Amino acid sequence: MFLIESSIGPAVNMELIAEKMAIPNLASQLSRARLLALLEQSLTSCTATIISGRAGTGKTALALDFVRRCDRAVTWYKVDAPEAELKSFFHYLVASIRKERPNFGAQTLMPLLRTANGDQISLLAEAFVYELVEGENKPLLIVIEDLHLVCDSEWLVPFFRHLLPLLPFNVHMLITSRTLPPAPLWRMRSKQTLSVIPEEQLAFTKQEAVELFESYALSSEHATIALDHTNGRAAPLARLATTLTNREKSVPSIALPASSAV
Repeated sequence: MFLIESSIGPAVNMELIAEKMAIPNLASQLSRARLLALLEQSLTSCTATIISGRAGTGKTALALDFVRRCDRAVTWYKVDAPEAELKSFFHYLVASIRKERPNFGAQTLMPLLRTANGDQISLLAEAFVYELVEGENKPLLIVIEDLHLVCDSEWLVPFFRHLLPLLPFNVHMLITSRTLPPAPLWRMRSKQTLSVIPEEQLAFTKQEAVELFESYALSSEHATIALDHTNGRAAPLARLATTLTNREKSVPSIALPASSAV
């Protein structure tokens, strides 16, 4: 585990876990063109996207596949429950963005954060946007993974409700969560601010399952049966494919004896 130091001022310092701000190094599986097309459409028409689904539905895998393909600088922040506290969350979010924009937050956002309270959430959102606008012009994709772990925080809905409509055209926020966004954020879908990819859309189609199993050298019959058993959830499908592949490899091949000439 690597730690880095973050500072919001002379008197306040935090040690941050570097791995939480690194793009995960996971092996890529099947690239799903159907879902990538939805993300690409959201990138051009909305300011933010939420990928929502239970554990094992392929949220992180989809986000990673999109990150590897999109022609943008990318920042990544993996949320954990202790960051329900406002300043902890902002420390990590700002530090992740500074990997692409080193001066982000220094001018107005972090000084404001030192004294911020629950009544200043809108000011924090405006300062966040100001720093983005005043920074580099290159397109940026900000990924926040597992936002559901802090969804009960009182500051979360006011912050994102104020932030998302104000994001500049060259910045997009991609959020993964096990829960659907709260109602005030959900309503942003009708205003072309927020796009949501729910669990129902994350489920593998029959064709996607067949393609996945073919990549393991398994038959379409295997894929169809597995799809019925897993309801199309990504992780159980991949586990079944791996199990079946290992099982077939473990069965010894039996050489038939050569026929004797009479």
